[in-house]
Order: sequence, then C-alpha cells, then structure tokens
Amino acid sequence: MADETEPSVPATVEEPLDLIRLSLDERIYVKMRNERELRGRLHAYDQHLNMVLSDVEECVTTVEIDEETYEEVYKTEKRNIPMLFVRGDAIILVSPPIRSTN
Repeated sequence: MADETEPSVPATVEEPLDLIRLSLDERIYVKMRNERELRGRLHAYDQHLNMVLSDVEECVTTVEIDEETYEEVYKTEKRNIPMLFVRGDAIILVSPPIRSTN
C-alpha cells in the first residue's frame, strides 16, 4: 500500500494571490472604494478577490465642508461586523499581516 500524505503547501510567493493564500486565518487590512477600510480575519477568497472576513472592524471616512469657514472636516465612523462577504471589484489594496523575521 502506498504511503498517502497530503502535499505540503509551499510558503513561497510566486503570484499575487499566493500572498493572500499565505494570509488565510490571519488578520488583514483591506482598503476599499469610497474611503472604506476593513480589518478582519480572512477565512476564504477566490480568483476575483471576493473575500469572507470575520471579526471585522470597518472604518468609513467622510469629508464635509464647513459652511462658515469652508474648511474640510473629516469624520470617521467605525463599526464592528461579526462576518462579512467582500466583493472583489470594490477592493483597492490588501495588506497581509506584518510578520517578524527573527
């Protein structure tokens, strides 16, 4: 009987999605359109960069013009979301977790 073992997943980055694969079950940062930022644990993704995140903290930044001084006023709203599906075409940037090289 042949020895059946699962092939090991290489820890190298050869294509952009390899970096996402190495970030599975880690907390990542996702910058999206319309001044949205997400930080959450990556559970799944596909080739379109659709993602499933859990324990998500969403930050939405809006800019308003003060009517008296005509200055830009930045407002940030935060909320926590237990589980979130993110559509890949809304994603601008994905940052993997920071890993130390000791």
